[in-house]
Amino acid sequence: MTTSRSETGRSGRKAPAPTLVPDRDCPLCPRLVAFREANRAREPLWHNAPVAPFGDIKARLLIVGLAPGMQGANRTGRPFTGDYAGDLLYATLIEYGFAKGVYQARPDDGMKLVDCRIANAVHCVPPQNKPLPLEINTCRQFLVANLETMPNLRAIVALGRIAHDSVLKPLKLKAAQAPFGHGAVHQAGAFRLYDSYHCSRYNTNTGVLTPDMFRRVFAKIKADLD
Repeated sequence: MTTSRSETGRSGRKAPAPTLVPDRDCPLCPRLVAFREANRAREPLWHNAPVAPFGDIKARLLIVGLAPGMQGANRTGRPFTGDYAGDLLYATLIEYGFAKGVYQARPDDGMKLVDCRIANAVHCVPPQNKPLPLEINTCRQFLVANLETMPNLRAIVALGRIAHDSVLKPLKLKAAQAPFGHGAVHQAGAFRLYDSYHCSRYNTNTGVLTPDMFRRVFAKIKADLD
């Protein structure tokens, strides 16, 4: 990865801290802006804005998802909170010591992440949960900023191929060097990239991903970090 933009430059002045999350009214992706405005009109009490990462910037583990779910993070404002994907993810994180407390599918449930941070490849909910390639590329700057400002980062989990592909560029890995595959582990200098199928209801209902398959990914991470 490149040097963090928050470090002191040649002038001796400290550069401004990188932006870790888009502004609430981020204008960069017109299709997502229109979808966001429609959601705000229909559900004015929902979050309906870019979703900030969750967890300590000093964590050693970063989990990268696809994008906020309509009924999940787009509604609640916390990654993977309020939909099935969060049920499986947070139960697994608690089991392996990367979270503590009780997950109750709301941002004020008091659950805390432990040595773990969660972000998304795309920060706004896309129509049909399918961001366009241009939207993924546009939003990558915020993911890169998160990667660059985590001083203790050692492990990255990509939940699904889009998250995997989005992480490859800042890690300076080519797709041929690090093909996506559930359970695959890729070395990128001081970092390890762990791949997992996304913990969506569709993947678990169809048997693409089972809870045991998901747990094995985090068991491996836990053993490597320990």
